[in-house]
Parts: sequence; C-alpha cells; structure tokens
Amino acid sequence: MLVCETSRLIIRQFTIDDAPFIFRLLNTEIWLTYIGDRNIRGLDDARNYLVNGPLASYDRFGFGLYLVALKGEHTPVGMTGLIKRNGLEEVDIGFAFLPEYTGKGYAFEAASAIKDHALATLKLPRVAAITTEKNIHAINLLEKIGLHHEKMVLLPGNNTEFMYFVN
Repeated sequence: MLVCETSRLIIRQFTIDDAPFIFRLLNTEIWLTYIGDRNIRGLDDARNYLVNGPLASYDRFGFGLYLVALKGEHTPVGMTGLIKRNGLEEVDIGFAFLPEYTGKGYAFEAASAIKDHALATLKLPRVAAITTEKNIHAINLLEKIGLHHEKMVLLPGNNTEFMYFVN
C-alpha cells in the first residue's frame, strides 16, 4: 500500500516479498555500525523481521517502517518510517539507505515526507528521532528536516545513550 510519494520516490508498506531487500539492507556496514546487528542471516530471518517488525506495527499502530523505492523503476533504495519505541513518548522517525543511494538527497526527501505524513495525515502532535553522537550524517539530516536536539536518552535494555531530537 502506498503511504506517500515525492517527486522521485514512492514510500509504501513492506510486504513479505521484500525479504531479499531487507536481508541486504540490514547487513550493510552502515546499518551494522549505526543501528545494530539484527541477526538477519538469511531470507527466513528477513521474513521474520518483516512479520514481527513493520507488518506487526501496521496492525498495532497504523504505521511503521516503509520501503522507499525510486519512482520510475520501483527499485528499492532504503527504508523510512515511524516507530513506537519503549522508553520514548513520541513516535520516532527512522531511516536507512543502501550505500549506493546515499548522498543523493533520497534520505532527506523520504524523511521529510514521512515527517509531514506523521503530522498532517496521522495528526501526531510531535515526532522525535534518536541517533548516536557518532552518526553525523543522521544528525545533519534530522536538523535539516526541522528537528532539534533536546536531550540525551537511555532506552530500556540499552547501554548506549542516544541523542533525542524533536520537532
């Protein structure tokens, strides 16, 4: 199901058929470094990630992480979306892109569209985002879409402090 689109991108709900893309994205160096190892070692793991993550979130909250694809050829290039995390009051904007599609403005375009969707369509009062202090690219993008660093947060079950951004 289409969630939103921009001049260059479509943002749609994941399906189980997106498992090969999830396997590839979640095993990139960028994902493993800044987001963390989700133990996706094969297509069965990728399907389980989709079923227990984005697909479950659509059912439970009416939103989740979405596939980002190029508009013309529908080539999957990344993901963006909204996550309801334990330990955060606001819904969190997340994003990740394949390395060959970074530096082209796609993450900004997709994250901006999802922020607008959260505020205008879903009528969320605020949106947040978290990232590590080392992830300079994410920090710059969050500021570019109009979020500002408010505080440091520690999520339940996690030893890492995250920078907490809100609109």
